[in-house]
Amino acid sequence: MKAIGFTQHLPITDGHSLEDIELPKAAPTGHDLLVNVQAVSVNPVDTGTRGAGHRQLAQPKVLGWDAVGTVEAVGDQVTLFQPGDRVFYAGSYKRSGSDAEYQLVDERIVGHAPQKLTDAQAAAVPLTSLTAWEALFEKLHIPLDDRQTNQRHTILIINGAGGVGSMATQLADWAGIHVIATASQPESIEWVKNHHAEIVLNHRQPLPAQLHAAGYKNVDYILNLSHLDEHWAEIAEMIRPDGWVAAITENRRGIDLQKLTRKRATFAWEWMFSKSWYGYDLASQGAILNRIAGLLDAGTLQDTLTKTLSPLNAANLRQAHALVESGHMIGKVVVAGPWA
Repeated sequence: MKAIGFTQHLPITDGHSLEDIELPKAAPTGHDLLVNVQAVSVNPVDTGTRGAGHRQLAQPKVLGWDAVGTVEAVGDQVTLFQPGDRVFYAGSYKRSGSDAEYQLVDERIVGHAPQKLTDAQAAAVPLTSLTAWEALFEKLHIPLDDRQTNQRHTILIINGAGGVGSMATQLADWAGIHVIATASQPESIEWVKNHHAEIVLNHRQPLPAQLHAAGYKNVDYILNLSHLDEHWAEIAEMIRPDGWVAAITENRRGIDLQKLTRKRATFAWEWMFSKSWYGYDLASQGAILNRIAGLLDAGTLQDTLTKTLSPLNAANLRQAHALVESGHMIGKVVVAGPWA
C-alpha cells in the first residue's frame, strides 16, 4: 500500500523529510478497523514528532492523527462498524498514523463521519474537537446540557484562533458559557469572532489589564492552548477563587501550582492521546466524535478547514507541514485523496 513516512529527523525543506513509501497492508483483528484513508489533516503533533530526535530510524515512521475514510474490513470483536461505513478519527499516538492508504484503528475511538461535510472538511476536525471537548467538559468540568447554569459563567480561551481554540470557542458558546478568547492579528481576530467569541483580547499585550478594561474582574474558567510559560502568572491572576484552569502541553518549564493556592483553584492537563495511550475509557472518544458529527451536520458547529491540498503524496504533505510550522496558519490544512 502507499504511505508517507520518514527515517530521518530533517527540516521540512529537505525532500527526504517526508517520502513516498510502500508498506504491507495489514489485516484487522480484535476491535480494529482497517480504514481506507481518503483525507488527513496536519497538526502540531505531526510537525513536532517529525522534528524531534536526531537518530536514523531502522524502519520508516508514518505520522498522521486526523483522518476520514471508509471501513474496508473489521476485526472479529468489532460491533460498532461494518465495511463501507464512512468514519473519522484522531487515532493513537502509539500506533502507525493515518498518512497511509490503509490504517488500523480501534473502533472505540472512531466516530461516524459527518454526512454533510466533505472528506477534507471532516478530516480537519477529530483531534481538535476531541481535545476541546475533553478540556471543556472533562477537565474544566463545565456542565453539559445545562445552559441556564453556564450562562452565569465566563471562560477565557488563550489562542482562540488555533485549531483547538477554533473548536473550543464554538463548543463553549454552544454550552452557554460567555466566551473571551485571545488573538493578535486582524485576520485571526476576525476568525475568532466568527467562531463565537464575544470579546477578543490581544495575547501579545498584558491580559489582566485588557480583561479589566472589558469589565471583568476575573473569569470562572481558563483554557490555555499556547505558551503556558508566558501566561502562567497572568492565568493565576485572572482566575477567580475556586475557578478551573486547564492546559494542553504547551510549556517548556515546570509550572508553579502554588500560585493557585490561595484561590483554591483547580488545574488539569489535557492530552487527547491519554485514553488510547493507557487503554482506558476508549469508547468515550467514539461517543464524543459521534456527538461532534451531529453538531456539524446540524450546523451548530462550523468545520475549521481553510486549506486543501491534493493528491495525497509526500510533496503535498511536506507543504502542509511547512504551513503548520510557519506559525501563521489560521484554521486547518488537509491533504485529500486520491493517493498518488
